[in-house]
Amino acid sequence: MPNTFESESRKLLGRLRDTMADKAAGQERLDKITHLTADSMGTEVCSIYLFRDDETLELCATQGLNPESVHQTRMKLGEGLVGRVARTGKVINAADAPSAKGFRYMPETGEEIYSSFLGVPIQRLGEKLGVLVVQSKEAREFSADEIYALEVVAMVLAEMAELGAFVGEGAALQARHTQSVLIRGVTAQEGTAEGHIWLHEPRVVVTNLVGDDPAKEHARLTEAVENLRVSVDQLMAVASGDTEQVQVLEAYRMFANSKGWLRRMEENIDRGLSAEAAVEKEQSDVRARMLQATDAYLRERLHDLDDLSNRLLRILTGQGTQTGAELPENPILVARNIGPGELLEYGRQLRGIILEEGSVGSHAAIVARALAIPLVIGAKRIQNEALNGDHVMVDGDQGIVHLRPDDTVVNAFRDKMAMQAKAQERYASIRDKSAVTLCGKTIRLDMNAGLMADLPSLESSGAEGVGLFRTELQFLVRSQMPKRTELAALYSRVLDAAQGKRVVFRTLDIGSDKVLPYMQAQDEPNPALGWRAIRVGLDKPGVMRMQLQALLRAANGRPLSIMFPFVAQYEEYTAARAEVNKAIARETKLGHALPEKLEIGAMLETPSLAFACKKFYEEVEFLSIGGNDLKQFFFAADRENERVRRRYDTLNVSFLSFIEDIIARCKATNTRLSFCGEDAGRPVEALCLAAIGLHSLSMRPASVGPVKHLLRRCNLDDVRKVIHDAQDAGEQSVRPAVMEYLRGLS
Repeated sequence: MPNTFESESRKLLGRLRDTMADKAAGQERLDKITHLTADSMGTEVCSIYLFRDDETLELCATQGLNPESVHQTRMKLGEGLVGRVARTGKVINAADAPSAKGFRYMPETGEEIYSSFLGVPIQRLGEKLGVLVVQSKEAREFSADEIYALEVVAMVLAEMAELGAFVGEGAALQARHTQSVLIRGVTAQEGTAEGHIWLHEPRVVVTNLVGDDPAKEHARLTEAVENLRVSVDQLMAVASGDTEQVQVLEAYRMFANSKGWLRRMEENIDRGLSAEAAVEKEQSDVRARMLQATDAYLRERLHDLDDLSNRLLRILTGQGTQTGAELPENPILVARNIGPGELLEYGRQLRGIILEEGSVGSHAAIVARALAIPLVIGAKRIQNEALNGDHVMVDGDQGIVHLRPDDTVVNAFRDKMAMQAKAQERYASIRDKSAVTLCGKTIRLDMNAGLMADLPSLESSGAEGVGLFRTELQFLVRSQMPKRTELAALYSRVLDAAQGKRVVFRTLDIGSDKVLPYMQAQDEPNPALGWRAIRVGLDKPGVMRMQLQALLRAANGRPLSIMFPFVAQYEEYTAARAEVNKAIARETKLGHALPEKLEIGAMLETPSLAFACKKFYEEVEFLSIGGNDLKQFFFAADRENERVRRRYDTLNVSFLSFIEDIIARCKATNTRLSFCGEDAGRPVEALCLAAIGLHSLSMRPASVGPVKHLLRRCNLDDVRKVIHDAQDAGEQSVRPAVMEYLRGLS
């Protein structure tokens, strides 16, 4: 019996291939496919429904239903049995369709005389394109072989749609990758950019779906799988010291050596598919199953399977990641995710970055901020929708991507960019002026940095110094621990580039969302509250000592400012300070020059440190409020969680009152205090922070101009009164009152 089915399956695929080879129009091709499928399956009806938009399916071809209903019958996602197949991505096999759950009768189709129903999704690697249906008068369930046959037809339809075989009139038959698409993601780095798509990993296109010679296809698959296994073993040998990479490659090896995985692909070949089509069908089938899983581990293994399947497809098709295409003008990078090292290789030639995954605290986001490149994360479907060279506009301020935008969007977007450019010209005119308010207060505006490439912004932005130099980037972008001499040379170049302006070096802030590729990852239920930053440094003092020595040598007699991150209690600061003293003693013994002036500070990122003993405030030489972390801990709202991270306002009266308490404690002990974080670079928030007494702010370079411009137009005494009046009135946030004040400015 299986041999009979395999013969019929191969016969059907052969007929489909002939249809693909026809030079017929898209509608004619669809009509032929419904005819031959109904004939091969022995059913009275075969219908093809395609998406005309994200929520609506349209009947685009049919054999057996009323021809006049084609392009007239439409249904919403989830509506009827067809809509359920489309929504869930699962097969529906009903012997008595009218009594099945969710059945919806479409009178214009004339389908009331048909009892049995088999619907399978038309999808390509998780991208839903439509639904393929067969129906018959006889009340029966379709067999597993018949389901497989219809799934093969659906797969062919998906590949043909990808290749533009069904272009015709109407929204449902529009050419793929030509329509304007709006994709909503999440802001990870603000800014706007216009350019052209550059796919980090170009998608593999399978053009050869049918295998005429099963023996030949089996041999091709066997050889490709063996090459894949060898390449994974080679990668394992290279990554032997990298625990995290080894774990990923172990998952690769598990899949590559899975007998079940190979057997299912071989069965696909037996039924008429080519080797590459067999791989893609198995990938799509497993993807559809695993996407339904709620278990995070299983969903993560889906990425492993995708990567491995794509490697196998590249071996079979010869389509490597290097396609020969040249980087387009004003490239906008598109990827599922990307590591910091790969992103730095692209460097500042990128105009923007769009990722399907990622987080606001990811390595990629850190590098994008350092390079001041607009970044949108969580942009679902962008890899499926985009082609190399496509026109795209990235709104990093709103977390929106306009792919192949129409003229209306282009004009509006360019107007916005022109307004931003005009504003930048206005800010350039005050670049060399101080941020002096109307009431005579001078606010120090520093910039954040993390790469040597940031340092030219120190002059062009008008910043007075570097209030935060993130030293972890040099550790994150390497495959092994940097040497002390390398770090000392880098820190020395940073001080050289600063030309005497103050640079605050924050010691290694790793853990949580910043895991070094060559350190064993910690399995922690809540990494943000776990083993990170100063805790790692004190538990593994060798790295801290090496970095402190590098900083002291880089100073070479010049002033040096060092800041410890994530200090939660006084004892942690004293322990870290003791390490500095040890490093100084060692450098003295070696005869190396010591800094002319050395100041040691801490980042106040935990509420506990705000309530530290008075002795801590007297001893620490400066404090910098780490606004991003302090805010998430104050409101118990994870800044990586989109559901809650925007729920709480920085200008909430309780948070501002808390900041005022910290300011008061620092004033009482004459401790220098600054504020560092995203909110420091937002003009309204910066104005309010300055009004309550924070006269030193550190932000990304592009924010210095807008913040300075607003500060120079305002009287801090007036703003402080507005804030306190709102607090006294019991307002939850002072934002409305402050915005009303700003609207009244001339």
